Amino acid sequence: MISIATWNINSVRLRADQVARFLEQEAPDVLCLQEIKTEEKHFPHEVFEQLGYTHRAVHGQKGYHGVATLSRIPLRELTRNDWQDNGEARHVGVELLGPGQGVVLENVYIPAGGDIPDREQNPKFGQKLDFLGRMTRWAETVDRPTLIVGDFNIAPLDSDVYDHKALVKVVSHTPVEIEALWRFRDAHGWVDLGRKHIPAPERNWTWWSYRTYWQDKDRGRRLDHMWASPDLAGQSRGHRFVEDTRKWEQPSDHIPLVTEFDL
Repeated sequence: MISIATWNINSVRLRADQVARFLEQEAPDVLCLQEIKTEEKHFPHEVFEQLGYTHRAVHGQKGYHGVATLSRIPLRELTRNDWQDNGEARHVGVELLGPGQGVVLENVYIPAGGDIPDREQNPKFGQKLDFLGRMTRWAETVDRPTLIVGDFNIAPLDSDVYDHKALVKVVSHTPVEIEALWRFRDAHGWVDLGRKHIPAPERNWTWWSYRTYWQDKDRGRRLDHMWASPDLAGQSRGHRFVEDTRKWEQPSDHIPLVTEFDL
């Protein structure tokens, strides 16, 4: 059995101690981080080396975006796809070499898309849709057992947000984004492990705004995902979200997800 986790950490240097606390508490074999906001040379390697996460693939940039995959299992980096088409660090792909050998693990940070759900008025929204389009064309070529995880910045189901009617015109839950995400799903037959193990309409938030969380308002959205190739999805044995982290001091606005596989 191996466990794989994903977490938008919203600055790994600011929250390295929280990542360490999570690793000690939950002990996943692999952790995929998004929004690390640092170049590889400034990544806190020594923190994770000491905890036994001696295999790392870090694709970062100064101050923004960035992804990193930390592992106790040997791995090799395969790809850094530029689905944003502007050089931003938003993806790293690795192959597991120990337990789970041959599984490809894709770590992605899809753009948020700005505030206005209109390509003409808001170029960032267009970039998000184009990113999904490039990812979809890539997915059509996937021919190995693959797990794609990360901050998708889309809550696709009505029950993936605290209030569907209130958010249907809000970026992250608009029909045009959801349709683009379904095209990506259908390009490879991805299985949404969050909803395989925690079926809709059960509550399954992964993100809360900093503006409302302190008010004890449960206005969550399910923006973070773990999707697997069909055969690999059949080997998933459990999935959970670790909501404790959102209550830690100066937390990320996202929480970690963990899936266990019988590999």
